[in-house]
Amino acid sequence: MDNKTKRLYFIDAMRAWAILMMLQGHFIDGLLDNAFRDVNNPIFATWKYFRGITAPVFFTVSGFIFTYLLVKGDKKGINNPRVRKGIKRGLELLFIGYLLRMNVFGLLQGEFYDSFYLVDVLHCIGLSLLGIIGIYLLSQKYKKTFFPAILLAITVLLFLFEPLYKNWGFTFLPDALANYLTKSNGSVFTIFPWLGYATFGGFVSLLFVKFKNFKHLYPTAIALATIVGMVLIFGSSELFLKLSGITGMQMFADVFFNNYLFIRLGDVLLVFAVFMILRRILDNAMVLKIGQSTLSIYIVHFIILYGTFTGLGLYRFFHHALNPAIAVSGALIFMVISTYTALQYEKHKASLKLNLATAVKLGWVQLEVATLTVVEFIKDRGYRLLRRFGFVKG
Repeated sequence: MDNKTKRLYFIDAMRAWAILMMLQGHFIDGLLDNAFRDVNNPIFATWKYFRGITAPVFFTVSGFIFTYLLVKGDKKGINNPRVRKGIKRGLELLFIGYLLRMNVFGLLQGEFYDSFYLVDVLHCIGLSLLGIIGIYLLSQKYKKTFFPAILLAITVLLFLFEPLYKNWGFTFLPDALANYLTKSNGSVFTIFPWLGYATFGGFVSLLFVKFKNFKHLYPTAIALATIVGMVLIFGSSELFLKLSGITGMQMFADVFFNNYLFIRLGDVLLVFAVFMILRRILDNAMVLKIGQSTLSIYIVHFIILYGTFTGLGLYRFFHHALNPAIAVSGALIFMVISTYTALQYEKHKASLKLNLATAVKLGWVQLEVATLTVVEFIKDRGYRLLRRFGFVKG
């Protein structure tokens, strides 16, 4: 198998496409005037449909990459170094997710605004990675087929029962925890059902690992992704309607009336197929850098658009205020600036971290010196006062 197959460049390219789609999607959705949001307009309708593909692709690719690396090495279970790295990564994403929602003005007043506790894509991906690690560790005592089977089962069950649990308010939980399970408080994403896309990505990655030396891997994968994707998009709703009629179960009817999760999963598979077809021309250095820098790009775009720390982002000044021409051109500029800034950070990340560490260490040393100076001053002054009032002899 050649190096391109081992590297799976098409996955990096998918991640690059997904983050760029997310940038323009957030910009236009947040700033386009409501007067131009006409679902009967074919251009807007097409944009809206493709925007809906972005998050499922992003979650699926995240689960794919993480699981692929998790099982790639020789060490298994708790001895797998990827377990520790994955736990660190998951907690890091949770921390950054909350950090991006922090407001300095609120902190100065000694309070956290309600928006701080809302759950977004980083929270859910971080928790999804931790969930995959947990499933991986629990499956080690069973056959190799148990891990992929559980990942696929979680996806199917979460998607099937979504009409049931989406109405649960989880009011018995503190808002900070309930926000991971319900959108009623304003969360953009919830762990259920979005974990399902990450586990599906993990399932697909295990298929790639198992058949990595298969001579016709890509032709077979492209055909399967296309067929299953088309069936999910155009046939899954009808299937659930028939199942409802045969079994009399309301659950299948509920899925039929709002079958967006399985349809979007079909869209994800078609995106996989397209990028696998184009895999030999997707090893461009810039595309790969973008695909490997999605976290930095996401952070930069969040700061510019939503005004992390200060609330002074584009969203505050131009919320639903732009016409289509300005919104589209602005989105392109926004994508370029966010991506360029993030790539520059990635380029100089090592030196920036070193300088920051040096500055923190220097500041700590200076603080210690200042503390010792103050202590010696207090001790000297205190001794003089005690001697003046006759409590100690001169």
